[in-house]
Amino acid sequence: MRTPSAKPVHRRTRCGGPSSPAEPDRLECRVLLPLLAAALLVACAQPVDLRPTRTLAAPVGAVAAPTPWPAADWWRRYGEPRLDALVERALAGQPSLQQALARVQQAQAAVLAADAARLPQLAASADATVQRFSEHGLVPPALAGRTRWNSTLQVGGQWEPDFFGRQRAALDTAIGHARATAADAQAARTRLAAEVVAAWVALARLGELHDVASRALAQRQQVHALVRERVGAGLDTQLELRQAEGLIAQSRAEIEALAEAADRARHALAELGGQPPDGLAGLSPRLPEAAAAVLPETLPADLLGRRADLVAQRWRVEAALHDVEVARAQFHPNINLLAFVGLSSLGLSRLVEAGSATFGVGPALRLPLFDAGRLRARLADRAAEADAAIEAYNAALLRALREVADELSSLRSLERQQQAQADATAAADGAYALALQRYRAGIGNFLVVLTAEANVLVQRRAAGELKARRLAADAALARALGGGFEAEALPATAAVEPGR
Repeated sequence: MRTPSAKPVHRRTRCGGPSSPAEPDRLECRVLLPLLAAALLVACAQPVDLRPTRTLAAPVGAVAAPTPWPAADWWRRYGEPRLDALVERALAGQPSLQQALARVQQAQAAVLAADAARLPQLAASADATVQRFSEHGLVPPALAGRTRWNSTLQVGGQWEPDFFGRQRAALDTAIGHARATAADAQAARTRLAAEVVAAWVALARLGELHDVASRALAQRQQVHALVRERVGAGLDTQLELRQAEGLIAQSRAEIEALAEAADRARHALAELGGQPPDGLAGLSPRLPEAAAAVLPETLPADLLGRRADLVAQRWRVEAALHDVEVARAQFHPNINLLAFVGLSSLGLSRLVEAGSATFGVGPALRLPLFDAGRLRARLADRAAEADAAIEAYNAALLRALREVADELSSLRSLERQQQAQADATAAADGAYALALQRYRAGIGNFLVVLTAEANVLVQRRAAGELKARRLAADAALARALGGGFEAEALPATAAVEPGR
């Protein structure tokens, strides 16, 4: 039998490197290089011009004027140390705010990842595999049917030059999302502080109404004592006595209902502060006097930079526009520079010999020749998403202007209502005192006293409600004006400057 002779194994390399035989490689290079150059020129053609069609709205009606912007700790002007402590505790430990801060860290990590994609990548690999080579395959007879170690020790790297700006646009997109997330966290802080103040005012309002009900109970007990004396003297009947007793029971039921509502308000306030439901047991605040504030006559023009939610929406628009450029760059070639160097051998004993050295270097090119419209659809999707982000910003701007206008109108109206209410309360108190005096003197009837007392209670409740509403509107205006937000307070992203 003839022993099959080992066939020579020719090593083929990329164009320009040593090969055997050399002529086929040179012919291959002469054919492929012009084709690749032509394909590169075709692939560099611009895609269909799909761009966002919406435009950012301007703050219509806003006028540039000096505006009394709230301080970052605007709630301190109410002079309530317990309220200050509650707000600070909420800002330090409320779980919803901690979630927002965690999202900021996640977005900053995405910026680092996008930045890392622009830089060369280097990796080391080592593997050793025991392999039996087939007797009927392409392996030469010297190895066919034998079991050998196939070992490789290699360092390889790749780098994708950003010729068409795709990676830079992706980094700008990540930076925009990170800045929007940081602004969202600041908006969450402003919203949380305003919610704590609003919950405090709601609890204090219930305390004010409890005081009114307690005063009403005391008055009704005094009237009851007077009616009992008149019944004993034969001046009144059991009907008036039963009516007086019914009013006392009504006051006690009202006081109990207010106590229940106050407990629920304390639970809500404790939740905002990150405390258990009984963490504020016994807390009974009173409505502080609203701090005198100079209200702007017109909507401030620089509201756009003073509200964190508007800043966040603006950064989302920027990120969406950069994302459009990422989709546009997908139409261009993707070029990677690859290189490796290492050792490779059959058998572990010869792995570190000089003859086991191996290396390679060359470009890798990806050309989007035909993708059934996938890239065009992706570009259209990103353009539509940018339009949606622009309209979301426009909606947020309209909402912000409306909120400021609402609270300004409410505060001006509530100030006038309180002045009129003070007059109404004084008149009701005077009428009740006169009715009680006439009843005690025997020249008035009990029905007049009941009517006058009911009016007193109505006016006192209304005065307490107006005071609470004014404080709530004052806090809402501070929130609507940005709650002391400054864009410079946003944490710096992990972004790098272009050209790094």
